[in-house]
Amino acid sequence: MDTLTALRTRVSVPRLTEPGPDREQLRQLLAAAIRAPDHGLLRPWRFIVLQDEQRQGLADIMEQQALARQPDADRCALDSARGKALRAPTVIIAVAEITEGHKVPAWEQVLAVGAAVQNMMVAAHALGIGAMWRTGAMADDPAVKQRLGFTDKDQVVAFLYLGTPAGAIKSLPEQNIADYLRDLPA
Repeated sequence: MDTLTALRTRVSVPRLTEPGPDREQLRQLLAAAIRAPDHGLLRPWRFIVLQDEQRQGLADIMEQQALARQPDADRCALDSARGKALRAPTVIIAVAEITEGHKVPAWEQVLAVGAAVQNMMVAAHALGIGAMWRTGAMADDPAVKQRLGFTDKDQVVAFLYLGTPAGAIKSLPEQNIADYLRDLPA
């Protein structure tokens, strides 16, 4: 698939199943990620790749985070939180490891990691791999960041779920580019 087709046809795939990307596909996704624009060459992206049983560690973190937010959560709610880590065969956690006190502000460093995740999503689509980018309350939780090996200054940018699309992939309607253009105010 050529680049422009991949960019124009990529959609999020919320329902994913086995198999996930193989070793070579993961290498290609990560190689695409680290070519993202990066002002100051800080390379703030850090990736945790979880497959198979490794996802259970993330499930533990998700359950603990749910319990911290809702101490009286029942087993069903906690199982639901755990299940988020298992909704795809592969999960890549993308984190912006912020360099403080640098001329490149933290928000630009976070955007660089966002661009890296977008590169992975487009590359996944080009390789025939379904992908879904999620965040939620976990992305801002200091305890979650610590459990992932980061500090409060760092920012979880994505939980990128990868696998084989389960069912038909939705198509999005064509959009009018003019709807998104603005003139410079006088």
